[in-house]
Amino acid sequence: FGLPMVAGLSVVHALVPPHPAAMLAVQAYQASVGQTLFYAILIGIPTAIIAGPVYAKFIVPRIHLPAENPLAKQFLDREPRAKLPSFGLTMATILLPVVLMLLGGWANLISTPGSAFNGFLLFIGNSVIALLLATLLSFWTLGIAQGFNRDSILKFTNECLAPTASITLLVGAGGGLNRILVDSGVTNQIVGLAQDFHLSPLLMGWLFAALMRVATGSATVAMTTASGIVAPVAMGLGYPHPELLVLATGAGSVIFSHVNDGGFWLIKEYFNMTVTQTFKTWTVLETLISIVAFALTLGLAQVL
Repeated sequence: FGLPMVAGLSVVHALVPPHPAAMLAVQAYQASVGQTLFYAILIGIPTAIIAGPVYAKFIVPRIHLPAENPLAKQFLDREPRAKLPSFGLTMATILLPVVLMLLGGWANLISTPGSAFNGFLLFIGNSVIALLLATLLSFWTLGIAQGFNRDSILKFTNECLAPTASITLLVGAGGGLNRILVDSGVTNQIVGLAQDFHLSPLLMGWLFAALMRVATGSATVAMTTASGIVAPVAMGLGYPHPELLVLATGAGSVIFSHVNDGGFWLIKEYFNMTVTQTFKTWTVLETLISIVAFALTLGLAQVL
């Protein structure tokens, strides 16, 4: 069950807004959040199935792990579980921002542009508003409805702010690296070389993100930097599907996770694997996600 789970998480991390890197790529390419989300779901589901359950069925019989996993013991229940939110309530809370952003992306299709209802759909479909509404809903569904008081909810909220610091630093580092590459002239050399080989914007986005991923180990930095490099070129060429550029760049940003990626060591320790076993499972899984998602993106580009 472990590999399919991390495959799904990695697909969401790479392709699906409102992940911070995906949102920055959406802004860089001037793409629609709703359409990007819709295409990400179309591509992400088969990608997660192939890289998760299908690959796990092949590789798991070939990987022999120790019977005892010291790290896993920390997560085993030692006391009876408290009352938990229902599955439906939990899923409704999680999916609310997704539904709202999809509605925002389809606002001009399901309502008259310029009308009050159209403006309302665009407002609630804005990624910031959608996430804010989902957060407010979670205060009730996962907080008050479960018996937590205001002080407890405030404590949980404060604790959730700490992990965002590392995300902010990573996104900032990606933007800073992109600025260095642009100001130093490296970007122009890379883009010029790519144009000499007549690479399509989709392939450029995937390739540059893949190179940055292998070099830095961070998918967030890779996606942020690559989108900053490719966006001006794609706009200059008038590429008609910026949403697909977001997906191609996201696909490239997760390829070949290895020893310079913190996620590599997290997976190794969590599943109690050797370095070799982690390469055979996690690294191959990430590479499968990258290749399959990019192939499906190319296929979708032919249809649109």
